[in-house]
Amino acid sequence: MAQNTGGGKRIRISFQQAIGLILPYIKSRVMEQVRSVWLIILYLVLFQILVLGIPILDASIITFGMAMVIIGLTFFMEGLLLGLMPLGELIGIKLPQRAGLAVILAFSLILGFGVTFAEPAIGALKILGSAVKAWDAPLLFLLLNSHANYLVFAVGAGVGVAVVFGMLRFLYNWSLKPFLYIMVPLLTVLSIWAAFDPNLLYLTGLAWDCGAVTTGPVTVPLVLALGIGITRIVGSSDTGGASGFGVVTLASLFPILTVLLLGVFFLKSVPQPMEETRFLSPDNRDTALALFESDDELLRYAFVHGSREGITSYFDSDASRRAFVAEMAGNGSERSRIFGPEETRFMSWVARNGAVEEKISLFGSVKAAREYLNAPDKPALIDAAALFLRNFQTAAQAIIPLTLFMLLVFFLILREKLPRTDEIAFGIIVAVIGMGLFNIGMETGLSKIGDQVGGKLPSSFTTLPLNEKRETIRNFTPDVVEKAVSGDGGIETFFYRKNGRQVETIPYNEKNYDDMTATYTYIPQVGPLFGGERSFWGIFVVLLFGFLMGYGATLAEPALNALGLKVEELTVGTFKKSFLMQAVAVGVGVGIAFGVAKIIWDIPLIWLLAPPYLTLMVVTKLSSEEYVNIGWDSAGVTTGPVTVPLVLAMGLGISTRIGAVEGFGILAMASAYPVLSVLLTGLYAARKRKKVISDTEGSDAATQEAVEVTP
Repeated sequence: MAQNTGGGKRIRISFQQAIGLILPYIKSRVMEQVRSVWLIILYLVLFQILVLGIPILDASIITFGMAMVIIGLTFFMEGLLLGLMPLGELIGIKLPQRAGLAVILAFSLILGFGVTFAEPAIGALKILGSAVKAWDAPLLFLLLNSHANYLVFAVGAGVGVAVVFGMLRFLYNWSLKPFLYIMVPLLTVLSIWAAFDPNLLYLTGLAWDCGAVTTGPVTVPLVLALGIGITRIVGSSDTGGASGFGVVTLASLFPILTVLLLGVFFLKSVPQPMEETRFLSPDNRDTALALFESDDELLRYAFVHGSREGITSYFDSDASRRAFVAEMAGNGSERSRIFGPEETRFMSWVARNGAVEEKISLFGSVKAAREYLNAPDKPALIDAAALFLRNFQTAAQAIIPLTLFMLLVFFLILREKLPRTDEIAFGIIVAVIGMGLFNIGMETGLSKIGDQVGGKLPSSFTTLPLNEKRETIRNFTPDVVEKAVSGDGGIETFFYRKNGRQVETIPYNEKNYDDMTATYTYIPQVGPLFGGERSFWGIFVVLLFGFLMGYGATLAEPALNALGLKVEELTVGTFKKSFLMQAVAVGVGVGIAFGVAKIIWDIPLIWLLAPPYLTLMVVTKLSSEEYVNIGWDSAGVTTGPVTVPLVLAMGLGISTRIGAVEGFGILAMASAYPVLSVLLTGLYAARKRKKVISDTEGSDAATQEAVEVTP
């Protein structure tokens, strides 16, 4: 291996020496990601095991997923530093020299649109779409499923417009405050109006969460690199010396507006929330099909997510439903065409809820249908090839078009020769690999652990069935059932089962006994762990969990540490890094606790968002420009690529368990309170600095006076 020193001579090193040079660097980069991930993951695992007393399911798969997250982030961030960021900064330097304002703004708009697709956390929104029921929140279901691309386009458009205004701020040294005075009241009024429409009400949480998702590891560095390049040429800087701050805030606010406007655009084309049976009925068929691409897709959705009453309503009668099941029983190819990979969900529904004739037509006998249900669950197998292909294809589609666009601008508009071509090309390849690995980790690790912990959290204040621990006890007979008197005088039934050398007591429910197969289905339950149903202490534990999770995860964010150093430098040591980090972490913790409370008590999000944002308008007016830029941008560093999928999955898990329509809004709350805490601490720091300067000036004046009167 040889290295060019620039003077024409090349230094040759062996492969072993090259490895010796590279390994320490790789280790440092990997450990940087480990430090940002390990604390929050350990906290989630220990809380579920030690506090809730429930073991982690699929631990090996989750461990693999977390390893992919760490490796993926390491590759992705390195590729970003080597490829995309240098390219963005080069364009930022050259573009003002070669092009007019219109070209600069057009490039900024397209760049902002493109970086949205490259954000790792944007895929987490699509994963959550399956949890929203079509009849509970039709508009939200539409935008998260069949129209998910429109949602990403809307977010991208919002980021694009934000980057345009961000570049104008860099060029003309505009203050951030007027943008805040316009955007925040506008979004607040729109959200309050939306709270009175059943469809828009459920969209509000998603819209505000989209503002948090956009400010990730792609958008912020690329936009700042472009802005830094422009400011080097035009020679401007933000008021108060906070150069580079403020654009993250705009990239958070504008997507909220565009998603709300997207919802208004589709509002008339979707039905209002309604009962499942009415939604699936033939009279509502044309309206329901507005949410699905075909009648077959609607039928498949009904069998996978609907109840027996809902499916019967779809066919308008028991007889029509039975005729359809009989047809599917005799035509396997048609059954596969309609249900595809979810054919087993259809068969399970028939075995569990179908009439006797339906069970016989599909399984041959009622006993065979029951045995199908009682068969032990097969361990979930991961199709590794499909997993890697799908996620790497998504990564390539996100990064390569963005890179090609930037290269076209560089070659066709700037007409420049690309420096360090091999390094930039290598960085792009590494970024694609990193994003692909991270997507795999998010699917197999982050989303699983977040959904699992979120799904088990409600056991603190309510009773939860542990379906994953379902057992089928064979050769069972009711003769072994015993009776006991409970504390309130009721009669409870139970039986004993010998498990190894131990004898355990199992509650008996006659509905779970199948005399035809002589089996008893036992589903263990857990909770409420702290007090009774919906007790104060049980809910308090969940809120405390949310606070500690937000607090710990924020302190582990590398971007917050970098922000703290910048703030300490700008304020000449008055605003200490540790002080800022604690203020932001506490703000995020409080915000997540409020977000969890929103889901538990089903509170409209705007009633929780309006008070802190109205307070922020007052505090922003009182704060100096530098603290306004720093404070509002601090919300962006709290929503990293690890935190976002975890928090979204946790909200989904909680909402699913307690029967809430949706679980959005936690990220929105986690973005509001750190801004407030930083601005309040900024006012304190400014007053402290003013007092120090006043005392120093007073001391200097006294010294000068003493010198003047000395003979």
